[in-house]
Amino acid sequence: MILGIGIDVVHVRRIRHWLVVPGLVERFFHPDEVSIFKERGDAAALSLAARFAAKEAFGKAIGSGLSGINLRDIKVINNHNGKPEITLFGTALERLEALGGKHVHVSLTHESDNAIALAIIED
Repeated sequence: MILGIGIDVVHVRRIRHWLVVPGLVERFFHPDEVSIFKERGDAAALSLAARFAAKEAFGKAIGSGLSGINLRDIKVINNHNGKPEITLFGTALERLEALGGKHVHVSLTHESDNAIALAIIED
C-alpha cells in the first residue's frame, strides 16, 4: 500500500552556486553522493540537483517535510543498472519507520535548468 507520494523540482543554478561555497555540498549530501558527483565533471550540478530534489520529495512523501532530518541521512545513488535508489539512515530512517514505511521508490529526471524527483513510500 502507498503511504505517501512526494515530488520536487530544483533549479540547477542553485546547486551550481553550492559547488563554489566551501563545505556546502558536504553539509547537504551523504559522503557517497559527494564522491560520485566529483566524478561527474560538468554534469555534477545536474546530478546533485536531482538528488537534492529526491531528498525534498522524500520529505513531502512522509508528510512532515525535512524538519529534523539530517540531509546526509538520505543517500540517493544509481545502482549498477543506472536506476536511482534511495537509502535512509539515522533521522530519515526513523521518520520512515514511524510512518510504517518499508520501501521508498524514487525517480529522477533533469534537463539543463531543472531537476525533478518523485518519491513513493510503501508499507
